[in-house]
Amino acid sequence: MQNVDYIIVGDGYAALFFAHQLTKNKKSFVIFSDGKKSASQISAGIVNPVVLKKFTTFWLAQEQLDFLKISLNEIEKYTGENYLIDASIHRIFHDENEQKLWLKKSQTEELYNFLNKDFRHLEAVKNDFNTGIVKQSARLNVQGFFSDLMKFHENNSQLIKEKFNYHQLNISESTYQDIKFKNVIFCEGMAVKNNPYFSDIQVIPNKGHHIRVRLSKPIPQNITIKKKHFLFPLNEDLYFYGGTYDREQMHAHIDDSAVEQLRIGLSEFYSNDFDIEEVHFGFRPTVKDRRPILGRHAEHKNLYVFNGLGARGILNGCYFSKNLYDFIENNIDLPHEISLDRF
Repeated sequence: MQNVDYIIVGDGYAALFFAHQLTKNKKSFVIFSDGKKSASQISAGIVNPVVLKKFTTFWLAQEQLDFLKISLNEIEKYTGENYLIDASIHRIFHDENEQKLWLKKSQTEELYNFLNKDFRHLEAVKNDFNTGIVKQSARLNVQGFFSDLMKFHENNSQLIKEKFNYHQLNISESTYQDIKFKNVIFCEGMAVKNNPYFSDIQVIPNKGHHIRVRLSKPIPQNITIKKKHFLFPLNEDLYFYGGTYDREQMHAHIDDSAVEQLRIGLSEFYSNDFDIEEVHFGFRPTVKDRRPILGRHAEHKNLYVFNGLGARGILNGCYFSKNLYDFIENNIDLPHEISLDRF
């Protein structure tokens, strides 16, 4: 019988950032990964403190940015890599009114540290009203992050490559197959709807598509361009463009209308030819109040949920992983804003 402090079910941002908390605190654990690419693993990896439609920020934005940098520096110590890419977001303005609104908000206390008041013109794309630069924005090397961390956990015998079977969980004995555990953390994204213990949590699927394109004329390597969606370079001369938001089309295959939406969106500011090489989609777990859901099962006190990260999976997953760890290990109450009990 293997003895561990934690079983983590899932392999997205919530799972891996919580695993980091366990690693730094020398707790034993195993991660169950079914091998399917989660919404986290195909995400854009955008690190952004600003809602770019309204030029507003969100709860604990600066604290989340600061904690992400600390956490990635800690992770670098055992993977040898830092996955934060210094590539600021350049938001293309639609008109002069957006310019004026950006300038006005850049002078407020709330947004002074996030909105650069100096505009920039880009030569590679159409931006008649220039672009606004989001200070402290960046990207995560998503592929490297997941590949390296999964390899690290596998090398340390912490990764179990199989689907977690709820029926083999013996809660009263705190066992799963031949594993004796103290706690189980379910970080399953939308798969939580199949979880008999947390299927009723209020997460809403939001389907997102992105395309990988080959551009006939390159754009600068060290920036992320945003108009309707995000455009930035990947490896092998491919560029990421996306992603869409759809709460209606929930079938598990590509929506042609979403691909067409992305093609038109890119054509609006990139006037050269491009080829769509790949199409990807996933289902983000979102919550009505745009806050994640963390907490303990009402009846089974060694079962926990960490879900609802939405489109800010990196920042939410990183920052709130410590809240969950402190809740379990140090008996520190979860903030009401993220607690399962708020519903």
